[in-house]
Amino acid sequence: MPIYEYFCPACKTKFEQLRPLCEVNEDAACPACKTPSSRTLSKFACYTKDSGGSSSSVGGSSCSGCSATNCGSCGL
Repeated sequence: MPIYEYFCPACKTKFEQLRPLCEVNEDAACPACKTPSSRTLSKFACYTKDSGGSSSSVGGSSCSGCSATNCGSCGL
């Protein structure tokens, strides 16, 4: 089962939940206040270290607003 991310509009809690694919479009109950919460888009980043130990993103920029190929300029 995939893990989906949710955001509760009532208490502003972000949470993850394992859900079967058949429930992908259904809201999930917030674990803090039980309010039905919508799924949010997940952001993933993949990093690797070069032989000098510096981090760089794999496949280009990992930040949507950044055109750098590593995060040294923004501190991530």
